[in-house]
Amino acid sequence: MTAQTETPAEAQAVETRPPSTPNAKRRNWTGLWFVLPFFAAYALFLIWPTILGLYYSFTDKSITGRTPSWVGLDNWSEVFADERAWSALWNTAVFTLYSTPPLVILAIVFALLANRARKAGWFLRLAFFAPFVIPVSVVTTIWTWIYQPDGGLLNHYLELFGIQNPDTPVIWLQDENRAMWSVVITTVWWTIGFNFLLYLAALQTIPQDVYEASAIDGAGWFRQLRSITLPLLSRTTGLVITLQLIASLRIFDQMYLMTSGGPNRATEVAIHYIYISGFEGYRIGYASALSYVLFVLILLVSIVQFRLFSRKGA
Repeated sequence: MTAQTETPAEAQAVETRPPSTPNAKRRNWTGLWFVLPFFAAYALFLIWPTILGLYYSFTDKSITGRTPSWVGLDNWSEVFADERAWSALWNTAVFTLYSTPPLVILAIVFALLANRARKAGWFLRLAFFAPFVIPVSVVTTIWTWIYQPDGGLLNHYLELFGIQNPDTPVIWLQDENRAMWSVVITTVWWTIGFNFLLYLAALQTIPQDVYEASAIDGAGWFRQLRSITLPLLSRTTGLVITLQLIASLRIFDQMYLMTSGGPNRATEVAIHYIYISGFEGYRIGYASALSYVLFVLILLVSIVQFRLFSRKGA
């Protein structure tokens, strides 16, 4: 009986076959150890407080230290009957309506300018993005000085150009009709750099061949903007609008530091009222119910925006 010899192809297959790894399944779990620290911090500081806050919304939890008791839906029903809560939500919606359009439109304009600039491009990028890295406490301090009725920079230039009477200075942060707009202007100046950066990155991914081909066909700058640039930026626009709506609905820092919700609660927003209810009124349970109402509102807005721009993209 003759021995069977291996062909060259079979010998090569034996050599290239990967060695058996009896502990392969064990080694597949190695990546879990790299994820575990992040997951532990995520669960400890986000998932657990979220679950605990939902539980507290059904109790009369207080920061005074007494044992909370179950109250069911009392906090939730009180939220929907609380006129101050509805007023805070309305102020939040007004701020969102005022701040979102300029933060989107101006970001596109600034990105177009910086992208087309040759020699001054680096300066425009620095000028448009630099305010975004300034802490909110510094930003509000600067703009509070600018808005000062006596000696403020804004009133000074209004008087210098004859727009304002020196004897009757404009009161910006203490006037019910101007306080909201004042905070909106501050917010636009401070946060527009992030949206500008997103648009600038998206503009730099558009192939130049598309513009060159359209220029050969006789398309001018405005035609290219309308038919090429803006349609190709539609996904970025959807992302920017969604992120901006979420950020505007969560407004707190500027309002608290510049106006403290005044005058006459004209700038008291949802998170500010949650803070007042929980830490000044000691009602953690009621503040938790308020927080979840705002959370559901933000979630609904995000879902609507996502579905809307998904259909446009399709």
